[in-house]
Amino acid sequence: MEVQKKLLCVKHLKTSFFTNNGEVKAVDDVSYHVNEKEVIAIVGESGCGKSVTQMSVMQLVQTPPGRILGGEVIFDGSNLLDYGRKSKEMRSIRGAGLAMIFQEPMTSLNPVLTIGQQLTEVLRTHEKMSKSEAWGQGIKALEAVGIPDAEERMKNYPFQMSGGMRQRALIAIAVACHSKLIIADEPTTALDVTTQAQVMELLLTLVEKFKTSIVIVTHNLGLVTRYADRVYVMYAGKIIESGTTEDILMRPKHPYTKGLISCVPKLDSNKDDVLAPIRGTPPKLNDLPEGCAFRPRCPYAREICGTSAFPPLVRVGEREHYAACHLSGEVR
Repeated sequence: MEVQKKLLCVKHLKTSFFTNNGEVKAVDDVSYHVNEKEVIAIVGESGCGKSVTQMSVMQLVQTPPGRILGGEVIFDGSNLLDYGRKSKEMRSIRGAGLAMIFQEPMTSLNPVLTIGQQLTEVLRTHEKMSKSEAWGQGIKALEAVGIPDAEERMKNYPFQMSGGMRQRALIAIAVACHSKLIIADEPTTALDVTTQAQVMELLLTLVEKFKTSIVIVTHNLGLVTRYADRVYVMYAGKIIESGTTEDILMRPKHPYTKGLISCVPKLDSNKDDVLAPIRGTPPKLNDLPEGCAFRPRCPYAREICGTSAFPPLVRVGEREHYAACHLSGEVR
């Protein structure tokens, strides 16, 4: 079997926000990796730390109140946390080596600049192109993501494009410099089902065409099933289960993962079947319960879950399948 090279390796990352109500541990000792030409997914409910983890990788956490407290982010052999968030090194990596597609394209794109101006700015910054060269390359980037009449679209402002078109424009900006890794933070938010599928198929095409790796941040397990090679499940700022997509969906070992899967309607289900939502709500990250953070919502909870520390990730399968649960053997 061919050994895959790790493109991104995050080790023991910790990020907190310091507020009047105390320290909010948004990312608490998170470790994961992304191989070359691989698609991974990071899933979980809103507020579990998915997006803040990726913002920390990109060093885009607002300071204050946020602060990266520790860990390593090894990208292409270099630790990005050795660079200042506003340093020349970090600015050269963002957009060229690492690119991020944000949740809402209408707020991510500058409303007073045309799509062409925003595309050419990226190209001229990282590729040192002339204005005319960058314009021509920008047209090719829009064509690569399936935008018709690309030359005319370069002259459009974001408000003149549909939500799906704006999302494609964001993807074009991300791939214009042939980034090695694209972080897609809820890339299909607010899009209709058909457009969601088109955007995801486009991202998958880019993996094949440009040999790009992609991190999909989502709460939509339907996306995970079709597109991701591996899945990391987050809860309360921690990764609580990881493994191949098949292992996570077919053989979940953490009660939270099982709960997420049970919330998704199935095509072969009976019309009388009732979905089983996870009871309760996610905990406040500045006031976590003792022991396992999922214990108050867990149907399998035992005394050990409240008296001992948050359990570490341990191997629970034959392959690279890990879960952070004292009772993973009881989850069926």
